[in-house]
Amino acid sequence: MNHQNFELTIGWLYPKLMSTYGDRGNVICIERRSLWRGYNVRVLPLDQNTTAADIHTVDLLVGGGAQDRQQEIVMRDLQGTKADALREKIENGTPGVFTCGAPQLLGHYYEPAFGQRIEGLGILDLVSVHPGENTRRCIGNLVIEVTATRLARDLEEMIGSKPYLIGFENHGGRTKLGKVEALGQVVYGLGNNGEDGTEGAFYQNAIATYSHGPLLPKNPFVTDWMIQTALRLKYQQPPITLSPLDDTLAMQAREAMFKRLKVNFPTLALQQ
Repeated sequence: MNHQNFELTIGWLYPKLMSTYGDRGNVICIERRSLWRGYNVRVLPLDQNTTAADIHTVDLLVGGGAQDRQQEIVMRDLQGTKADALREKIENGTPGVFTCGAPQLLGHYYEPAFGQRIEGLGILDLVSVHPGENTRRCIGNLVIEVTATRLARDLEEMIGSKPYLIGFENHGGRTKLGKVEALGQVVYGLGNNGEDGTEGAFYQNAIATYSHGPLLPKNPFVTDWMIQTALRLKYQQPPITLSPLDDTLAMQAREAMFKRLKVNFPTLALQQ
């Protein structure tokens, strides 16, 4: 099949309710890097007007952050067959990036500083609790080393060195992982809870993280991993390899941030 005929549908979870801190940039990044390679792309808002059948059509998933009130609205809507469809997509390996509020919704529950516990979908074995209004938020630049075994291996093959991700965290909730694998280990910042050194979670092909920024434009090789994974899953052609893009500016920006934060790593290889 000619790669020019490849089509991808990006499912964007509740864009009007869950798009704080520029997380829509993740959608734009996937869309642009796909279009630049000649793929056809459709962005499908997954909201109150969405059906379970709509969710089954998506090839990639993106979920952003939200305030507590918005999370309650989303969880009231994301029930029944719609919740089952989302769960099935993630369990079957649909790649996704879920930021801040989105992972809390995919976990068992989130306890806000005020109000009742918000029950999650239980897809990710994690819980999130806000310690209270007098507790300092976790805010600032974030650097992690990807330690999720399969993802770390795939990304290292793509970039030729250990994968480090740059982002920006801004969250009051603290997340504790159960049996789910952490996305990475904190090198700079606070991560899931500021205590155990973990950041995010990785399950099947779903990336959960507190990293805004947004994450994908700052780490374009993760975007390409998601696109490649989605194409292989959809078209059942494991040899699919993406054509290279010129990421010189993005990589220079990453190096500049490493220096600014006084974090020393081996030079990250540009994609060849």
